[in-house]
Amino acid sequence: MIIGLTIILLLVLFLPFTKVVEKNLEVFLFIMGLAAVLVSQVLDWELTKEALVHPINITLAVLIAGLLFRWFQGPIEKGILGLSRAMPYRLFIALFVIVIGLISSVITAIVAAIILAAVVSILRMDRKSEIRLVILACFAIGLGAALTPIGEPLSTIVVGKLNEDFFYLLKLVGSSVIPAVIIFGILAAFMVKSREELSHTQMAAGKESNAEAKSKTKTVTETESYAEIIIRSLKIYLFVMALTFLGAGFEPFIERYLLDLSPLILYWINMLSAVLDNATLAAAEISPAMDAPTIKAILMGLMLSGGMLIPGNIPNIIAAGKLKITSLEYARFAFPVGLIAMVAYFIVILITG
Repeated sequence: MIIGLTIILLLVLFLPFTKVVEKNLEVFLFIMGLAAVLVSQVLDWELTKEALVHPINITLAVLIAGLLFRWFQGPIEKGILGLSRAMPYRLFIALFVIVIGLISSVITAIVAAIILAAVVSILRMDRKSEIRLVILACFAIGLGAALTPIGEPLSTIVVGKLNEDFFYLLKLVGSSVIPAVIIFGILAAFMVKSREELSHTQMAAGKESNAEAKSKTKTVTETESYAEIIIRSLKIYLFVMALTFLGAGFEPFIERYLLDLSPLILYWINMLSAVLDNATLAAAEISPAMDAPTIKAILMGLMLSGGMLIPGNIPNIIAAGKLKITSLEYARFAFPVGLIAMVAYFIVILITG
């Protein structure tokens, strides 16, 4: 069983970067999830029901938001562009990432990701800046949403399992999460450029024609068809179902090899959160017998690594799906950023004890 799960994990890690799998990522992850639960022999009616029901709310949220943004595209575009022009552009970007990250703990990570995708699709950016903004904002959302039990499944499970109050996670990890969200906002301000800035750069360099420049940017007024909105929602449904199966399938692997390890080792092993549901890992690893520093280290490892690859967190999945960001495009920037963040916080853990 363990050999089979190890093979599945390696396939999930590396095959999404191939062109064939990348174009059919949702189907691939679903097949891998199904394989995982079959290898672990945990597939039963209860799990099947959970896999069928769990994605419904997320899918409906994505579908409804897509329809609303289609119907009210004009006013929404004018509002967002007007706000972005009312202040220095980089300040707007920084504030957007910080605010969306922090309020995700109240509006949920799902709604925050939908807003992120909508705003980024409206802002005038080159492709590279667009991807960077999405990734940095997804890191911020993944962190910020964990501050309350309503923000995301990970925080709900942890608070419930520890039988703590609503503000427990804010008190436990807030001093680390809030500065991290602010840092991601500042990084975004310096690492993205507006379409106007890109145009000026291209004109000064004289290296691209107008046609080439336009081909690298999206038309802001482009309207999604109903078919595109529905197909994207169905893909999200399949994606979440796949993650549910993957999480359940790997529970025996986690219980056998991870639970007795040192928190400092678990911190790094929790990079598995880049491809597995972090709520599942948290449910398996967190115990009321642990002290606060240990729980904090485990949670920070899960939250930081969750932004490193598209399957790692729901916001990544929603934003990447909406903006057609491929696994390779995402990982090229997100993996090194996440790794640097992991190293930085590990140093903080060692210093603070």
